Formats: sequence, C-alpha cells, structure tokens
Amino acid sequence: MVGVSDGQTSTQAPAAARTRVGRPLLSLALASMMDEVHGHSGAVYLLSADEPVLEMAVMAGLPRAFAAPWERVGLSAPIPVAEAVRERRLVWVPGEEDMAARFPRIAVVLPYPFALAALPVATETRAYGAIFVTWPGSHPPELSERDRDHLTAGCRRLAVRLERAIEASRPPLPEPDLVAGSPLAGAPGRFGTVEAARMASRLPYGLCSLDLHGRIGFANPAAAELIGVPISRLLGNQLWAAVPWLNDPVYEDRYRAALLSQQTTSFLALRPPGDWLSFRMYPSTTGLSVRISRARAVAEMARSGPQPGDTPSRLVTISQVLSLAGALTEAASVQDVVQLVADEIAPAVGSRALVVLGSRAGRLHVLGHRGYPDPQIVERFDGLPLAEPTPGAQALGTGVPAFFESQHHLERLYPTQHSIPDGFGAWAYLPLIASGRPVGTCVLAYAEPHPFPADERAVLTSLGGLIAQALERAQLYDTTHQLAHGLQAALLPHSLPSLPGIEAAARYLPATRGMEIGGDFYDLVPTEHGLTAAVIGDVQGHNVTAAGLMGQIRTAVRAYTTVGQAPEEVMRSTNRLLIDLGSDLFASCLYLSLDPQRGRAVMARAGHPPPLLRRADGRVRVLDLAGGPLLGIDGSPVYPTAEVDLTPGCVLVLYTDGLIESPGVDIEDALAALGHVLEQAGDRPLDELADLLVRHSESVHERADDVALLLLRARG
Repeated sequence: MVGVSDGQTSTQAPAAARTRVGRPLLSLALASMMDEVHGHSGAVYLLSADEPVLEMAVMAGLPRAFAAPWERVGLSAPIPVAEAVRERRLVWVPGEEDMAARFPRIAVVLPYPFALAALPVATETRAYGAIFVTWPGSHPPELSERDRDHLTAGCRRLAVRLERAIEASRPPLPEPDLVAGSPLAGAPGRFGTVEAARMASRLPYGLCSLDLHGRIGFANPAAAELIGVPISRLLGNQLWAAVPWLNDPVYEDRYRAALLSQQTTSFLALRPPGDWLSFRMYPSTTGLSVRISRARAVAEMARSGPQPGDTPSRLVTISQVLSLAGALTEAASVQDVVQLVADEIAPAVGSRALVVLGSRAGRLHVLGHRGYPDPQIVERFDGLPLAEPTPGAQALGTGVPAFFESQHHLERLYPTQHSIPDGFGAWAYLPLIASGRPVGTCVLAYAEPHPFPADERAVLTSLGGLIAQALERAQLYDTTHQLAHGLQAALLPHSLPSLPGIEAAARYLPATRGMEIGGDFYDLVPTEHGLTAAVIGDVQGHNVTAAGLMGQIRTAVRAYTTVGQAPEEVMRSTNRLLIDLGSDLFASCLYLSLDPQRGRAVMARAGHPPPLLRRADGRVRVLDLAGGPLLGIDGSPVYPTAEVDLTPGCVLVLYTDGLIESPGVDIEDALAALGHVLEQAGDRPLDELADLLVRHSESVHERADDVALLLLRARG
C-alpha cells in the first residue's frame, strides 16, 4: 500500500512507519469522490509491488466483510476493478442483471440491486491501483457525464499524489476504513429524547436499531419479548449472533441486501418451537431500523424461512467459497485449474506460491505450479513414491490436510525437509478428494510463518474439495482432448507425398466446441502414369462417429483410386459404400484427378463447396461447376465431371465449409473475401499462404465446425 497515515498502526508495518503521522491520503480521496457523486460505498485497491495482485487498502460506506472474497484480487480475474486496471478504463455495471451477465462471480455472492463503477488509479506511465464506487439499485441505468468526469478526475489526482509519495520515499502506511456506526448503548438519552424512547417502549411491535456492522444499538421491550432475549444481551451484539435461532446466513443475507441496495427488505423466521416472526428492515446510509412482529400467515413464512435443524454458517465464509467455486467452474483443462487457483484462491488466502500434485503409477506427479522463483524446487516433488514420508505424499495417501505454521514445525515432523528449503515460512497441504477418491494434493506456501486457526483450516479444507472437483473434471477433459486429437491425427495423413509437377500444403483445425474432433478430411493419392488424386470431404457432425466414418470414406476413396477408377466412378462407389454401411450421416466430397504434364485436372463434386482457382496472372475464379448430391442420400446418383485448367503457376484451393461459414456472415461475401486474399497473396510459399487463409477466416477463433484446407500449385 502507498499512502500517508493518520496515525493508525499495524503489527505488520515497519517500526519507522509507526512513528510517521500524516493525512489519510486514500481515505480522503475516496470520501471526496463518493461525496461528489453521491456514492453509497466504495473502496481503494493498490497494486502489490511484487505480484500482479490488487489489495484492498480502504473501504468506505459498508463493512469490509461485504467485499471479503475480493480483498485480494489477481489482475487477470474477471472482476470490475481488475478489468479497469487491465484495460485502463472506467467499467460501469448498472444493475444486478448486467452484473450477473458480465461478472457472475460477484453476482453469486451479492445478488442484490446495486450499481457499480470501477476505475483505474493510474498515470500515463504507471498503474497504482483501482477504485470502485457503488450506488443503490434505484440509480439510473446510465452514469452521468458529470459523475464520470468527477470520478475520472479524482482517480487521476490520487494517482499523481501516489506518484509523488513514492518519489518522496514515504513508507506504506495503513489507513482505517470509513464506516459510520451508531453508539452502542440503550440509554434513552442516546435514542433522541426520553419521550421518544417512552413512545417506542409502548409500541406493541418490536423495534431495534442496527449499525452498519449489524450491531444492535437500541431495542424496545417488545423486541426483547418477541425475540426471547433480554435487552442487555442484545445491545452491542449482532442480531444473528445474539439470537441463536437467527444464526443463519439467510437472515444475514437480508441485512446485506438492505444495506447494499438501500431498499426495504424482510424475512420470516421460526422462533422455536412454533412462533413465526416477521422482520422488516428499513436501511439508510448510517444503519438499519428493524420492525419485528408476529407473522400473519404461517404457511407463507414456511416458504420463506429456513427449516429448524439447519446447520448455521457464517456468510463471509460462504461468500468466499461461492465466489471461488464460480471461478473454478470456468476451468476446462488441468492448467486452467492451476491458473485459477493461482489467480483467485492463492491471493484470497494470502498464499504466495502453490503446487498442484497428482499421482500416477504409485508416484507423485507435478501437474502445475506458480510463484516459485526456482523451478528446481518444485521438481523435487515429481516422481516421489507415494510411500515416501513427505507431507505431499502423506496428504494424498491419507486424505488428511496438513498445516505447518513455520519451518521449525515442518522440520520437526519431517526432518528430511530441512535439506531442501524453498524460502517460504508456512505451508498448507490440502488433499484433493473427489468422488470419494484422492485426485491430488494442493500445496499452498506462505511467505512468512502463518498460524492456521480452526476457521481458516475449515475454509482451506472446503476450498480443497472445490479444487478437487474442478481437477477431476479437468483431468477427464484433458484425457478426452488427447484421445480426440490422437484419433484425428491417426485418421488424417501424417504428411503429404512429394509429387512430380505439384506442390501441396494442408491444414486441419478441429472445432472449438464439443470434443474437438470431426469428420473433415483430405488426402493426396499418387496413381499410375504420373497422375495424382486430390480429395477433400466433410462428414456430417464433429464427434467420434463422424471421425470413424470419415476414416472409412478416406480409405475407400484411396482404394477406388488405386484400382484405377475415374473420378465419377470413385464418387459413385463411395456413395454406394456409405449407403451400404447404413449410416444416418451424410458426407460432402470433392475429387480431383490431377495431370500436371497436360496442365489439366478433372473434377467430380458431391455437394461440396466449390474450390477456388488462382491463375498465374493473379485472377481468381470460383469453380462452381456442376456436381452431384451429397454422399449417402441417393442410391443412383449422377456425378458429372468437369475439366479444369492446371497450367504452371495455378493454385487450387480446396476447403471445407468451416472455413467460410460464420454466424451473421453471408457465404458469398465470405467466399469473395477469401478470393481477395488469395488474389493478393497467391504468389507466397504455399505453407505461408495456407496459414494466411486460415487466419483470415472469421470463424478461426470460435469454430462450431472443423476446417480442412488443401492447397495445390502446378509447377513449371
């Protein structure tokens, strides 16, 4: 953190810092901005000096617990403040629907109506952090130009002040959060006038006042009677902490919803054994007024309140777990899991490095790691037998987490560990158990000695379960991915043959959705008398069935070509084979018999997109010549042939429809654009031209279909 303190000190601040007294730079800047735009709450984040993490320095308007899952945020996280720093712009979220669509991790934890603006605190050359400001749900859907200007100018001023503070070598000093609170007492004098207190005491329903932290500052006798707890035990305590049967996250959630949205909220609760009470909360920027009364409809309350016997839990812990669970659902591969743990979980729990271990053939295997300056430190885990007395193997084998608060603690239990220090001061070894079996171990390393109290151990253990589920899914995905690519590679040519008079290049891109395997294929088949057959095709679908059928079709085309069938006969024979196989899938195919010595090619087409021909003079033509139906539809089709020029310098472009089909793009326009690229770059080497044509495709990044491309150039 970079700032000027108001005299507040921290046990983590250096001794020199504790003697320095100054103005609270961050708090004043945040308060000024919130006041100018009538913001409800806000926070200042500062960029860590030694890691890509934003750390919350000051929060205002609401307790810090509201933002507990995001006190430390990785710069790559899909969070507004991180996005604001990454893109150096103001990020505006007008309400809960937009929050759910763009930032679902926040919406899961805070599903309330509120607006938010996040801005970078940066100069032209350096980013120092970010600020967010929130407004109640009643805020207009657009942020006014006036408020944008005030917020942008305020962040710019703060960045300049931080820059000057760094140049002046001011040490980082803590500042207090700006959270208003009401006095904690029940004397009538502290509740306005004595007469007002008497009036409240005469009301037949309960009244109590909560500050922003949820602590009770006043309660009338009716409230104490309805709740069943004396006023003396209520004052100064949070409502859900003072009343055992209200210690449920559902009720604390209503308090949070009221404060964040600044809208009246209510809930129904069962006071054992059978009395239903209604709690209605009226929020303001200083706290909440709560009205308590007996319920009028027990059935309605039963639908809204929790059931007796539900296990109570703290919402802050739940909100952290929900946020991180949402992050882990986005991980597809094992490396995605490792990256998300590094970006989301490690910063949230204060860890500086991590290793994710798996097991294979009775030995540990490093799946990924982050934060270790020397990779050789991590390599010592790789290949260790599971029977080895190491904390990683023990956690994986027993399923019991291990927490080591210091190097001394670790060496006392595992004496061999002192010979391989990793430079860290504390470690948490979390077994990753999914579907009742161990799938790995997550090792979190801390820079300094770190105590692990019971509640933190519970949170880390819960997070280990979430990581395990994500890791199990990711391992299955990686296995399926490798299987798909292995099968696809086996079915396509490993290399193209060297042909007299013909230069060739090919590319294949699997679909980015589904199993990333499909039915697109290509081949070059040398035949007698200096001829060559070029074929490209597309079996309907992109799955294992399509890939298997594609392999059969490619083999059949090669066989029919080898025995000397003419192009139209190859099409008819392959069509008959597909019908005889009884498959429900269809296929398109384009077959060319190339004769470079005579400068010509004979083409037969079965429902396939027309190839492109670039002549030696640079002109491009779409060979939309006559063809027959798709393979596998008609038992007696006709596949007419056409002769095509193949003089030296000509380039033929054969492709599947995945190259030109893209949502919202007309196929003719896409084909014309492809022809334009071919016209401009057709003289380049074929491999370079193939890469250029693939990159040009609109669907290259998000492909719903496979892409196959075969380029042929006639040599002189």
